[in-house]
Amino acid sequence: MTTTTADPSGARDHARAMAGTRVEAMPTLPAAAADAPGDVIWEETIAPGGYAARRIARGTRLRLIDLNGDACAAMLLFNADMPTERLNVADTVKVQWNGYLGAGRLLLSDMGRVMMSILDDEAGTHDAFCGASNAASNARRYGVGSNYGPYPNARDRFMLAVAKHGLGRRDVHPCVTWFKGVRIADDGATEPQIGPFAPGRTLVLRAEMELIVALANCPHVLDPRDAYTVTPLRATAWRGAPAATDDPLRQATPEGLRAFLNTEDLYAR
Repeated sequence: MTTTTADPSGARDHARAMAGTRVEAMPTLPAAAADAPGDVIWEETIAPGGYAARRIARGTRLRLIDLNGDACAAMLLFNADMPTERLNVADTVKVQWNGYLGAGRLLLSDMGRVMMSILDDEAGTHDAFCGASNAASNARRYGVGSNYGPYPNARDRFMLAVAKHGLGRRDVHPCVTWFKGVRIADDGATEPQIGPFAPGRTLVLRAEMELIVALANCPHVLDPRDAYTVTPLRATAWRGAPAATDDPLRQATPEGLRAFLNTEDLYAR
């Protein structure tokens, strides 16, 4: 018997027949990951050109995996309880006296608080300089840059992601980008590190605040390739505790300690 979707009964039967179907990029429900060391609360594979947004609790570990070596994970962070506080990339770089992100570095808010700590980094190629691609940059590179076209850009994907949490265009602020790097040459020129790289590179972050995390998996704005090239990104989050008073990252620098104290003051009230 042939199923038709031309009437409600046929559409219902077709929809129910799809139960259990799995595709490459989708959330895992219920969340589960056999290799996660804690209680998993979020497991999702983000498609090329895709996006995701999730609220995570303080202490949560977030692991990102560049599954096939060409993921480009642009990230925004918001204080989940007061989203007007958000990631400040300029302060993240300035306060730590270092423009390059990696294990031991902190992601700071515009109120001087630690939002996330970088616990482990197998990639070493990240970007705190260039920000997200946009419709105009994608149009120049690929001929089309619209959000619903074949070559979606990271900024517009962010707008869809933050809308899920009641935020809008003005809330899409400068981002950090994981797995695609940019170095600054002695003459000030940008030197992109685009890859492709070995598959399976992993990054693990720890949430030091109650956060909204938004991710967009679109080609880097400096990617020189004519083809729209990006591969799936895996996000896995599990429960944990925030940095303890003797945590090495907390004690590493005077600037970092002050930022942790600012965060702890927020939750002591």
